[in-house]
Amino acid sequence: TTVVDARFCKPLDTALVRRLAKEHAALISIEEGAIGGFAAHVMQFLTMDGLLDGGLKFRPMTLPDRWIEHGDYTEQLSTAGLTSGHIAGTALRILGRKDEASKYVLSTLR
Repeated sequence: TTVVDARFCKPLDTALVRRLAKEHAALISIEEGAIGGFAAHVMQFLTMDGLLDGGLKFRPMTLPDRWIEHGDYTEQLSTAGLTSGHIAGTALRILGRKDEASKYVLSTLR
């Protein structure tokens, strides 16, 4: 397991993304941004570099493309599917451990 804080989107650290893609069976990006942000840049690179051709799994977790009411930050994350439970469930599901993933709150976004 590796956790990376990307800190910035551009320029994309392609050497780091390439290394992670080669060392792991699955990658998950998590951002409090809209669809089309950091994850889109990562997916574009993974695709153009051929890194998704060998079975690497990639799941972006972003804010959904719908209105989220103003309010408590924790409630907003829950509504968006970005809580620690959602992240854990997504990680287990991408690794094929669906029974374990069911113990966590799973994102309704697929």
